[in-house]
Amino acid sequence: MPSRNHLDKIGRRKKKKWTEEAMERALIEVKSGRCTVRQAAKEFGVPKSSLGDRVSGRVAPGSRSGPAQLITSADEELLVEFSLYMSKHGFPLTKQQLVSFASSIYKRQHRRVAFSKLGQTWWLNFRKRQEKNITIQPADNVVRGRTVCVRKEAVDQFFHLLSTVVDARGLRDKPHQIFNCNETGFQLGRKRVILPKSASLGYKPAPGLRDHISVLACVSAAGESVPPFIIYSKAYPGGVCYKTHGPPNSLYGWSDSGCINSELFKKWFLKHFLLHAPKARPLLLIFDGHKAPVNLEPLDAGLFVLLKQRFAALIGDGCAADTHFAVSKKEFSGVFKGTYQVMKEEEGVRTVKEGFRKCGIYPLNHFNTINEGHLTSSHGTAGPSLSASAQGLHAVGDLAAAGPS
Repeated sequence: MPSRNHLDKIGRRKKKKWTEEAMERALIEVKSGRCTVRQAAKEFGVPKSSLGDRVSGRVAPGSRSGPAQLITSADEELLVEFSLYMSKHGFPLTKQQLVSFASSIYKRQHRRVAFSKLGQTWWLNFRKRQEKNITIQPADNVVRGRTVCVRKEAVDQFFHLLSTVVDARGLRDKPHQIFNCNETGFQLGRKRVILPKSASLGYKPAPGLRDHISVLACVSAAGESVPPFIIYSKAYPGGVCYKTHGPPNSLYGWSDSGCINSELFKKWFLKHFLLHAPKARPLLLIFDGHKAPVNLEPLDAGLFVLLKQRFAALIGDGCAADTHFAVSKKEFSGVFKGTYQVMKEEEGVRTVKEGFRKCGIYPLNHFNTINEGHLTSSHGTAGPSLSASAQGLHAVGDLAAAGPS
């Protein structure tokens, strides 16, 4: 990565004070014989040396000043076009991904050059060149969002697939064998409060908490639940209290982000879900790990809101509108144990069943979903990917024929 002094020098570099239009007019005057290079440069306010280079042919007319681009303008335009396409379809590229694509283009064009990847200087120049076409915004702390537009045809496709699977597996009247799993996040940290400016109140802020914890919940259309999967960020809490104080039979894991990934999901599915799910087969598991423009996951349709409200009440926080909670990493599982008790209560069971009904999954009712208004934006809740819904509908017998039965 370039040093700060190097970046400062880039910022102090003189900007050209002439335009390509002025250079083109000066070039025409010289080639017509009406002016010398010196006269035209003075008249149109362009550098004599730059004009001379264009007159002699050493520099092609219209060429940009400064060092040559590491990838051609045409390839850069294609890269921007690809970035905009991915963003439009709900998968915006990160800086690292875009630099990786650009590095691959450069490496393909310069096969004999020893090279790893383009650096920070290229990235800064690229952003400056493309500032009218792209913007950089922070990604969501759980998953990057899908597109905010959805066509009715996509919803029809999802329910056609769901209906086909349910009928083929004989599951229309078997709510105990239809499951939905989904992830919800808890950001641990201080809340902002309003205080007088006076420093004489003896108020001393507590050390900041910046841990993120996710909980993967799984419920059936009959209102039954699988013990939760609690995922910590970066590492487990110290000691073993987080296991002994947490919800009974819970599974624990960790990732850098505090969110589930493919390896953790595989661990959960094979060693936890199949262990606690009913013995009857087949089982239908509906899941997806992306934000969607519509809310078609039962857990999002009410239960997660109820869990956050319970969690906030247990820690003495009257507002659960925010996902930030003033509780430590070690204390989380103990508080969540009390929270998850709602799954065994009448209110929790009723909320789960109502979630399946609202989403039209059980009882299977496509038109109920449309009537409930699920074609509107879900404003940040996670839902199944309708553009690739086949990836989120699986019969457990197909996924783990060799798993526990």
